[in-house]
Amino acid sequence: MSALDILVVATHPDDAEISMGGTIALSLRQNLRVGVLDLTSGEPTPHGTLQIRKQETLAASQALGLTWRRNLGLPNRSLEASLDNRRALAEVFRETRPRIILAPYWQDAHPDHVAASSLCNDARFWSKLSRSDFSGDPWWPPVMLHYLSIHLRIQPEASFVVDISDTIDSKMQAVSAYQSQLVTGRDQIFPTVIDDIRDRARYWGWSIGRAYGEPLINREAVAVRGLAQFLD
Repeated sequence: MSALDILVVATHPDDAEISMGGTIALSLRQNLRVGVLDLTSGEPTPHGTLQIRKQETLAASQALGLTWRRNLGLPNRSLEASLDNRRALAEVFRETRPRIILAPYWQDAHPDHVAASSLCNDARFWSKLSRSDFSGDPWWPPVMLHYLSIHLRIQPEASFVVDISDTIDSKMQAVSAYQSQLVTGRDQIFPTVIDDIRDRARYWGWSIGRAYGEPLINREAVAVRGLAQFLD
């Protein structure tokens, strides 16, 4: 396969769309090679099944225009940053050779999200190891950014915000594919969960003087080639 420009690592199916759906759609429009790796099936849930989740994930992927998506098949609800899981993820990094990894934020009430964030950091390091028995050639993904996929009522400070004003409709179409998670069995009072997702994108858009946005957080300094990029 061709190397990916961006690999979004999602703890559960729907995490990528909720947090980064607009950025994924925008990046694909910019002719970047984008893939999503779901770590778990997300099941069991009150109104989902494995088949339903697969159908919803396919519909969401089609709404965004994704051509590469995979599920690593790790256990939902008991995801661990174990050595075996680290190896499995590192081998995906070596196979796909992404230039940018988008990983879950490291702080949350959901233990799976915290474990997934740790896994991404650990697997990124292992991916570059030489003289190992891992499949694929060593690869050091040069950039790792963290997106907000959190249940905690906190508002971490963004390093920067992606303007998704032109792709908000694609994001919301993809999010709406996950009926079993976001609609079925819920009291449809307003605002709904789907309304909340759009409203959060509206907030981040407001923060940068645009209609809609998605925040990203970086632990390292970001290089710029000049101040002209801030004048667009």
